[in-house]
Amino acid sequence: MRELPVTGYLDRLSARPGEALDVMVSVREATRYRCRLVRVLSADPNPAGPGVRFEELGHLHDTTHAGRRQPIRLGSWGEAPGPAIDGARATWTALVMPALTQAEQRVVLHHAGEAATLTLTVGPAGVEAVLADGTVAHAAGLLRHDRWHRVWASLDTATGRLVAGFHTPDQLYEPAHTATGQSPAPGAAVPQGGILHMAVAEPGTPGQGFTGKIEDPAVLDAFHTDWPAPLVRLTDHGDALIAGWDFAVGIGTQAIAGVGRAGQDGTLHNLPMRGVVGARWTGAEQCWRHAPDHYAAIRFHDDDLSDCGWTPDFAFHVPDELKSGAYALHLTCAGGEDWLPFYVLASRVSPHARVAFLAPTFTYQAYGNHALGWTNDALRARMAAWGAYPHTPDDHPIYGRCTYNHHPDGSGIAFASRLRPLLTMRPGYLTFNDKAGSGVRHYASDSHLLGWLEARGIDYDIVTDDDLHDEGAALLAPYRVVLTGGHPEYHTAETLDALQAHVRGGGRLCYLGGNGFYWRIGRSADLPHVVEVRRAEGGVRAWAAEPGEYHHQLDGHYGGLWKRNRRDPQQVATTGFSTQGRYEAAWFRRTDASYRPDVAWLFDGVEGETFGHQGLNSGGAAGYELDRADPRLGTPDAAVVVARSEGLQPGFLPLMEDLRFPPQALTGEDAAGLVRGDMTLFEAANGGAVFAASSISFIGALWHDGAFGGPVSRLLENVVRRFAA
Repeated sequence: MRELPVTGYLDRLSARPGEALDVMVSVREATRYRCRLVRVLSADPNPAGPGVRFEELGHLHDTTHAGRRQPIRLGSWGEAPGPAIDGARATWTALVMPALTQAEQRVVLHHAGEAATLTLTVGPAGVEAVLADGTVAHAAGLLRHDRWHRVWASLDTATGRLVAGFHTPDQLYEPAHTATGQSPAPGAAVPQGGILHMAVAEPGTPGQGFTGKIEDPAVLDAFHTDWPAPLVRLTDHGDALIAGWDFAVGIGTQAIAGVGRAGQDGTLHNLPMRGVVGARWTGAEQCWRHAPDHYAAIRFHDDDLSDCGWTPDFAFHVPDELKSGAYALHLTCAGGEDWLPFYVLASRVSPHARVAFLAPTFTYQAYGNHALGWTNDALRARMAAWGAYPHTPDDHPIYGRCTYNHHPDGSGIAFASRLRPLLTMRPGYLTFNDKAGSGVRHYASDSHLLGWLEARGIDYDIVTDDDLHDEGAALLAPYRVVLTGGHPEYHTAETLDALQAHVRGGGRLCYLGGNGFYWRIGRSADLPHVVEVRRAEGGVRAWAAEPGEYHHQLDGHYGGLWKRNRRDPQQVATTGFSTQGRYEAAWFRRTDASYRPDVAWLFDGVEGETFGHQGLNSGGAAGYELDRADPRLGTPDAAVVVARSEGLQPGFLPLMEDLRFPPQALTGEDAAGLVRGDMTLFEAANGGAVFAASSISFIGALWHDGAFGGPVSRLLENVVRRFAA
């Protein structure tokens, strides 16, 4: 797989002055590289827009380093100390559900002992037991991807026999099936001690890792030529159990519990999926916390990537004088360049601005390295003409995919890590070949808001989702106004609680996007670099979680939409996701209510009934994904819809979760009425307030006629300055 000439990542996406960030760098040709600090002023490469612009800060950090290539080991696996085996015979076994048909045999168990090795594989040849000297026992047959199978390898050194076998239990109308194969193994030795790998023999070796579920791996003091009870539990092996690993224990962790007289605890690598239904799941329970024995399986993938595991090249100490903002470390070598973005928060002891931008880092991470499959000649031509960031996840799968992509077996990717290069979070990254605008999203698009704040002379600080999750409402206490990005889609209960507490306490919130506060994510203090998504029970989703697998592995909470957790986005931002279309945009029209004296100040200096006819995000202010006010879902009674989208193209549709059957919504109304965006203002008696733009395209419309200005800019400036006063 192709690697970038130079790239890297940081251990965190934000820091305060005086704190340090670990910097991991890999240089493909192992040449020297240079690292300079820059402030990111604009990340949109469109020459008709603000362009990619930096403030050079080499006087604060400009260093050179000896480069080295740091490898990436794709694929998840488990490992534990190999057991000491007394006697001349042993059996290595597990329950498996292979997830796809692969051209090569894939490793289930690999015991590399001190003087001998045994490998148990499954694949197109069936099941094979392989010794280090090349001896192979082969049980021929097809292991279906939708069935559990007992697989095993037995070795008897006294008689010189090696056996491989599998047994598929009966299911519905199909009978059980057993296949075995035997090979002479004169002079073979039983592996002793060493290390036992699960789902791989040599971690990181392409074409070797197992994709599918494994349950109850064990080493037995026994020799099997058949297996009459395929679902026998680890504890039922009795004295024959030398070592086993009970995956029902510690499901929320990366530890695997050893059982048996010689079983020792092991470790998982690259975050395989736990909290998945196992061979004994009946459907009686839907949560792994309630019936862990039903979830005693782990799903491995040969492209999992939790952490590149690179060694830090150096620590970057954030200068004390650095003001809060968006920054990057600019890496250059003879072969190319890259940027490692991060945010600097305000010092805890220095004065704060009255306005804070909440960078949606959870959303950046969930979309990180989104491979869309449309890096074609036209997009490449635009990238080259605009001097855009030249690399895409389509071209560089080695850095892992995102939670909108699939594993090779077709299952959805549930985890996203920031301990790897995130190509989509780079200045100048283009997502779409947008005919009407720039085609930027997320990090690059949100730079429109930061550029606008700078142009309008509004002082601001930056905080991130990660910081808000960790510190809660106290992080927002110094700020009068909190501004969101254009797509704050992924959140935890902690971030929602903090934002609601901010408004309840008299703070103001400007929700400047669409499809916000939509998906619940799982997080763990033990793996703070990872977010987990279980796409359960509906929603606009690229894949669906399997039945029984709707609860997060990392925290045990029910996943899916916040709506399914009775926390509709309207309860946070007064509006919530209502319609989605192609990457197109239209405009807003003022409502009659917008002329009321108590809200008309919003439109001071904004001329006409309609506004937002142009913009850098798909050509207008109302587009792509839009939100609506709905008192039944939590919009306060005092909220006023001040403008509504108009002119949306025919491709915009209501959401599946809002329909009972077309053309009716769940409420019984005509579903066509849900295809709208409601710009909303809410002011509470305690001084708290919320402005909801309710459109992903809104931030791009701050740019008008070649500058940050125009009607959308004037409207938002009215809001921010009043809210901050």
